[in-house]
Amino acid sequence: MSALTRHHVSVTGRADGPALVFAHGFGCDQHMWRWVAPAFEDDFRVVLFDHAGAGESDPAAYDEERHASLQGYADDVVEICRELGITHGVFVGHSVSSMIGVLADAAAPELFDRLVLIGPSPRYIDDEGYVGGFTEADVRELLESLESNYLGWSSAMAPVIMGAPERPDLGGELTDSFCRTDPDRARRFAEVTFLSDNRADLPEVRTPTLVLQCAHDAIAPVEVGRYVADAIPEASLVVLDATGHCPHMSAPEETVAAITRFVRGSAVVGA
Repeated sequence: MSALTRHHVSVTGRADGPALVFAHGFGCDQHMWRWVAPAFEDDFRVVLFDHAGAGESDPAAYDEERHASLQGYADDVVEICRELGITHGVFVGHSVSSMIGVLADAAAPELFDRLVLIGPSPRYIDDEGYVGGFTEADVRELLESLESNYLGWSSAMAPVIMGAPERPDLGGELTDSFCRTDPDRARRFAEVTFLSDNRADLPEVRTPTLVLQCAHDAIAPVEVGRYVADAIPEASLVVLDATGHCPHMSAPEETVAAITRFVRGSAVVGA
Protein backbone atom coordinates (compact mmCIF):
# COMPACT_ATOMS: atom_id res chain seq x y z
CA MET A 1 0.00 0.00 0.00
CA SER A 2 1.37 3.40 -0.95
CA ALA A 3 1.98 6.15 1.60
CA LEU A 4 -0.60 8.26 -0.22
CA THR A 5 -3.29 5.67 0.44
CA ARG A 6 -2.17 4.94 4.00
CA HIS A 7 -2.38 8.59 4.97
CA HIS A 8 -5.47 9.58 2.95
CA VAL A 9 -3.46 12.16 1.04
CA SER A 10 -5.34 14.92 -0.77
CA VAL A 11 -3.67 17.10 -3.43
CA THR A 12 -5.34 20.26 -4.75
CA GLY A 13 -4.33 23.58 -6.24
CA ARG A 14 -1.85 24.36 -8.99
CA ALA A 15 -0.56 21.09 -10.42
CA ASP A 16 2.74 22.59 -11.56
CA GLY A 17 3.24 24.76 -8.49
CA PRO A 18 5.62 24.25 -5.60
CA ALA A 19 4.24 22.01 -2.87
CA LEU A 20 2.74 23.34 0.36
CA VAL A 21 2.38 20.45 2.81
CA PHE A 22 0.07 20.87 5.82
CA ALA A 23 0.51 18.57 8.85
CA HIS A 24 -2.09 18.55 11.63
CA GLY A 25 -1.57 18.33 15.38
CA PHE A 26 -2.48 15.81 18.07
CA GLY A 27 -6.12 14.73 18.06
CA CYS A 28 -6.81 16.50 14.76
CA ASP A 29 -6.97 15.61 11.08
CA GLN A 30 -6.50 17.32 7.73
CA HIS A 31 -10.04 18.76 7.85
CA MET A 32 -8.81 21.32 10.41
CA TRP A 33 -6.95 23.15 7.62
CA ARG A 34 -10.10 23.91 5.61
CA TRP A 35 -10.05 27.65 6.37
CA VAL A 36 -6.35 28.08 5.53
CA ALA A 37 -5.29 25.64 2.80
CA PRO A 38 -7.62 26.89 0.01
CA ALA A 39 -6.04 30.36 0.21
CA PHE A 40 -2.86 28.92 -1.33
CA GLU A 41 -4.33 26.83 -4.15
CA ASP A 42 -3.73 29.46 -6.87
CA ASP A 43 0.04 29.39 -6.32
CA PHE A 44 0.77 26.01 -4.74
CA ARG A 45 0.19 22.31 -5.03
CA VAL A 46 -1.53 21.93 -1.67
CA VAL A 47 -0.96 18.61 0.12
CA LEU A 48 -3.07 17.43 3.05
CA PHE A 49 -2.81 14.13 4.89
CA ASP A 50 -3.76 12.34 8.10
CA HIS A 51 -1.10 11.08 10.47
CA ALA A 52 -1.11 7.36 11.27
CA GLY A 53 -3.87 6.68 13.78
CA ALA A 54 -5.73 9.90 12.93
CA GLY A 55 -8.57 10.97 10.67
CA GLU A 56 -9.16 8.71 7.70
CA SER A 57 -5.69 7.18 7.63
CA ASP A 58 -5.71 3.45 7.02
CA PRO A 59 -5.75 1.59 10.36
CA ALA A 60 -2.83 -0.47 9.07
CA ALA A 61 -0.74 2.71 8.77
CA TYR A 62 -0.20 2.76 12.51
CA ASP A 63 2.74 0.71 13.78
CA GLU A 64 3.43 0.61 17.51
CA GLU A 65 7.18 0.38 17.07
CA ARG A 66 7.54 2.92 14.25
CA HIS A 67 5.23 5.44 15.90
CA ALA A 68 6.74 5.15 19.36
CA SER A 69 8.75 8.29 18.52
CA LEU A 70 8.21 11.45 16.51
CA GLN A 71 10.85 10.19 14.08
CA GLY A 72 8.38 7.57 12.85
CA TYR A 73 5.86 10.27 11.98
CA ALA A 74 8.62 12.29 10.31
CA ASP A 75 9.54 9.24 8.23
CA ASP A 76 5.89 9.10 7.10
CA VAL A 77 6.12 12.72 5.93
CA VAL A 78 9.27 11.95 3.98
CA GLU A 79 7.62 8.94 2.31
CA ILE A 80 4.55 10.97 1.32
CA CYS A 81 6.67 13.75 -0.14
CA ARG A 82 8.92 11.39 -2.08
CA GLU A 83 5.94 9.55 -3.57
CA LEU A 84 4.61 12.93 -4.74
CA GLY A 85 8.02 13.94 -6.11
CA ILE A 86 8.22 16.99 -3.85
CA THR A 87 11.37 19.08 -3.64
CA HIS A 88 11.86 22.71 -2.61
CA GLY A 89 8.42 22.91 -1.03
CA VAL A 90 7.01 24.50 2.11
CA PHE A 91 6.07 22.53 5.22
CA VAL A 92 3.38 23.89 7.57
CA GLY A 93 3.13 22.00 10.85
CA HIS A 94 0.76 22.61 13.73
CA SER A 95 1.71 21.82 17.33
CA VAL A 96 3.49 18.45 17.54
CA SER A 97 3.77 18.41 13.75
CA SER A 98 6.16 21.34 14.04
CA MET A 99 8.79 19.04 15.53
CA ILE A 100 7.79 16.28 13.11
CA GLY A 101 8.58 18.75 10.33
CA VAL A 102 11.93 19.63 11.88
CA LEU A 103 12.84 15.93 11.95
CA ALA A 104 11.60 15.36 8.38
CA ASP A 105 13.63 18.34 7.20
CA ALA A 106 16.76 16.92 8.84
CA ALA A 107 16.18 13.50 7.26
CA ALA A 108 15.51 14.87 3.75
CA PRO A 109 16.77 18.46 3.36
CA GLU A 110 15.81 18.56 -0.32
CA LEU A 111 12.09 18.44 0.43
CA PHE A 112 11.51 21.89 1.92
CA ASP A 113 12.86 25.38 1.33
CA ARG A 114 10.68 26.88 4.07
CA LEU A 115 9.22 25.66 7.36
CA VAL A 116 6.19 27.20 9.09
CA LEU A 117 5.81 26.07 12.70
CA ILE A 118 2.46 26.94 14.33
CA GLY A 119 2.42 26.71 18.11
CA PRO A 120 5.62 24.63 18.25
CA SER A 121 7.03 23.12 21.41
CA PRO A 122 10.29 21.16 21.49
CA ARG A 123 9.61 20.15 25.10
CA TYR A 124 6.37 20.58 27.03
CA ILE A 125 7.90 19.98 30.47
CA ASP A 126 9.67 22.80 32.29
CA ASP A 127 13.40 22.37 32.79
CA GLU A 128 16.12 24.39 34.45
CA GLY A 129 16.26 27.68 32.53
CA TYR A 130 13.52 26.54 30.18
CA VAL A 131 9.77 27.22 30.28
CA GLY A 132 7.75 24.51 28.59
CA GLY A 133 4.43 25.35 30.19
CA PHE A 134 3.95 22.16 32.24
CA THR A 135 5.60 20.50 35.21
CA GLU A 136 6.41 16.82 34.92
CA ALA A 137 3.61 16.15 37.41
CA ASP A 138 1.20 18.08 35.18
CA VAL A 139 2.06 15.92 32.19
CA ARG A 140 1.87 12.68 34.13
CA GLU A 141 -1.56 13.69 35.47
CA LEU A 142 -2.69 14.62 31.95
CA LEU A 143 -1.61 11.24 30.57
CA GLU A 144 -3.21 9.34 33.46
CA SER A 145 -6.47 11.23 32.94
CA LEU A 146 -6.37 10.50 29.23
CA GLU A 147 -5.83 6.80 29.87
CA SER A 148 -8.51 6.43 32.54
CA ASN A 149 -11.27 8.47 30.88
CA TYR A 150 -10.44 9.43 27.31
CA LEU A 151 -13.88 10.78 26.42
CA GLY A 152 -14.05 12.86 29.58
CA TRP A 153 -10.50 14.12 29.01
CA SER A 154 -11.42 15.07 25.44
CA SER A 155 -14.48 17.04 26.53
CA ALA A 156 -12.53 18.89 29.20
CA MET A 157 -9.32 19.57 27.28
CA ALA A 158 -10.60 20.47 23.81
CA PRO A 159 -12.04 23.88 24.82
CA VAL A 160 -8.82 24.68 26.72
CA ILE A 161 -6.69 23.80 23.71
CA MET A 162 -8.91 25.76 21.33
CA GLY A 163 -8.97 28.77 23.67
CA ALA A 164 -11.91 30.43 21.91
CA PRO A 165 -14.81 30.51 24.38
CA GLU A 166 -16.70 32.88 22.08
CA ARG A 167 -16.70 30.05 19.49
CA PRO A 168 -17.95 26.97 21.37
CA ASP A 169 -18.52 25.30 18.00
CA LEU A 170 -14.74 25.11 17.51
CA GLY A 171 -14.19 23.51 20.90
CA GLY A 172 -16.97 21.07 20.08
CA GLU A 173 -15.38 20.24 16.75
CA LEU A 174 -12.05 19.51 18.42
CA THR A 175 -13.81 17.36 21.03
CA ASP A 176 -15.48 15.38 18.26
CA SER A 177 -12.15 14.97 16.49
CA PHE A 178 -10.55 13.62 19.66
CA CYS A 179 -13.44 11.24 20.15
CA ARG A 180 -13.11 9.84 16.64
CA THR A 181 -9.53 8.81 17.41
CA ASP A 182 -8.88 5.34 18.78
CA PRO A 183 -8.25 5.92 22.53
CA ASP A 184 -5.30 3.54 22.74
CA ARG A 185 -3.51 5.13 19.79
CA ALA A 186 -4.36 8.61 21.06
CA ARG A 187 -2.80 7.74 24.42
CA ARG A 188 0.39 6.52 22.75
CA PHE A 189 0.60 9.61 20.53
CA ALA A 190 0.03 11.80 23.60
CA GLU A 191 2.94 10.12 25.38
CA VAL A 192 5.18 10.61 22.37
CA THR A 193 4.06 14.24 22.09
CA PHE A 194 4.25 15.38 25.71
CA LEU A 195 7.33 13.42 26.75
CA SER A 196 9.52 14.28 23.75
CA ASP A 197 12.48 16.65 23.94
CA ASN A 198 13.62 18.03 20.59
CA ARG A 199 15.52 21.06 21.82
CA ALA A 200 18.82 19.72 20.54
CA ASP A 201 17.40 19.39 17.02
CA LEU A 202 16.59 23.08 16.64
CA PRO A 203 20.10 24.53 16.18
CA GLU A 204 20.69 22.01 13.37
CA VAL A 205 17.85 23.41 11.26
CA ARG A 206 19.25 25.25 8.24
CA THR A 207 15.93 25.88 6.51
CA PRO A 208 14.41 29.38 6.82
CA THR A 209 11.62 29.07 9.37
CA LEU A 210 8.59 31.06 10.45
CA VAL A 211 7.37 30.51 14.01
CA LEU A 212 3.71 31.47 14.45
CA GLN A 213 2.77 31.92 18.08
CA CYS A 214 -0.55 32.94 19.61
CA ALA A 215 -0.38 35.75 22.14
CA HIS A 216 -2.19 33.56 24.69
CA ASP A 217 -1.72 29.80 24.40
CA ALA A 218 -2.33 27.40 27.29
CA ILE A 219 -0.43 24.58 25.57
CA ALA A 220 2.63 26.34 24.12
CA PRO A 221 3.15 29.71 25.82
CA VAL A 222 4.87 32.66 24.18
CA GLU A 223 8.14 31.80 25.95
CA VAL A 224 8.25 28.52 24.01
CA GLY A 225 7.71 30.24 20.67
CA ARG A 226 10.52 32.68 21.45
CA TYR A 227 12.78 29.79 22.45
CA VAL A 228 12.16 27.98 19.15
CA ALA A 229 12.73 31.14 17.09
CA ASP A 230 15.95 31.92 18.99
CA ALA A 231 17.26 28.36 18.70
CA ILE A 232 16.79 27.98 14.93
CA PRO A 233 19.49 29.98 13.10
CA GLU A 234 17.25 31.34 10.31
CA ALA A 235 13.96 31.74 12.13
CA SER A 236 11.60 34.65 12.61
CA LEU A 237 8.82 34.91 15.17
CA VAL A 238 5.36 36.32 14.53
CA VAL A 239 3.06 36.61 17.53
CA LEU A 240 -0.53 36.48 16.35
CA ASP A 241 -3.18 38.56 18.08
CA ALA A 242 -5.05 35.38 18.86
CA THR A 243 -5.90 33.18 21.82
CA GLY A 244 -5.56 29.43 21.97
CA HIS A 245 -3.48 26.75 20.34
CA CYS A 246 -5.26 26.47 16.97
CA PRO A 247 -5.07 29.82 15.16
CA HIS A 248 -5.66 28.13 11.80
CA MET A 249 -9.19 27.53 13.12
CA SER A 250 -9.81 30.44 15.48
CA ALA A 251 -7.92 33.13 13.51
CA PRO A 252 -7.55 31.77 9.95
CA GLU A 253 -7.30 35.15 8.20
CA GLU A 254 -4.40 36.25 10.38
CA THR A 255 -2.74 32.86 9.96
CA VAL A 256 -3.08 32.98 6.16
CA ALA A 257 -1.71 36.53 6.07
CA ALA A 258 1.39 35.61 8.09
CA ILE A 259 2.15 32.51 6.01
CA THR A 260 1.58 34.44 2.78
CA ARG A 261 4.02 37.18 3.77
CA PHE A 262 6.62 34.53 4.59
CA VAL A 263 6.35 32.51 1.39
CA ARG A 264 5.98 35.53 -0.90
CA GLY A 265 9.17 36.92 0.57
CA SER A 266 11.00 33.91 -0.84
CA ALA A 267 11.59 32.39 -4.26
CA VAL A 268 9.13 29.61 -3.49
CA VAL A 269 5.98 31.11 -5.05
CA GLY A 270 6.06 30.81 -8.79
CA ALA A 271 9.08 28.49 -8.73
